[in-house]
Amino acid sequence: MATRNISAMQGGSGRGRVKWVLLALALLLVAAIIYALPAMRAYSQTGAAYSARVVCSCRYIGGRGLDDCEKDFEPGMEIVSLSEAGNAKRIDATVPLMASESAEYRQGWGCVLMTDKQREAVR
Repeated sequence: MATRNISAMQGGSGRGRVKWVLLALALLLVAAIIYALPAMRAYSQTGAAYSARVVCSCRYIGGRGLDDCEKDFEPGMEIVSLSEAGNAKRIDATVPLMASESAEYRQGWGCVLMTDKQREAVR
């Protein structure tokens, strides 16, 4: 009685199987990113708006420096970058590749978020 090599009957080594598993994992990763993208954009928009508003209030109402105001960020908000338009009393907050928001100090109103139209008009 002779025994046969099962892997030889199936066409060789398991390299082909590894390639298919890696391809399936890559497709699964792409699908997960596509699925999570709307939520990531929404969280980024919220984080940028929150940062712009809080830092604007800290800077123009509290009279603190921009670097000092960044210390008030919650953990996990390090990805938000801030810039100041000093003459306009405006803070721009950006999450790279995801979202950007601006808050402007207005006398009697405090710091308010700007609409997309308002932001385009000042850029």
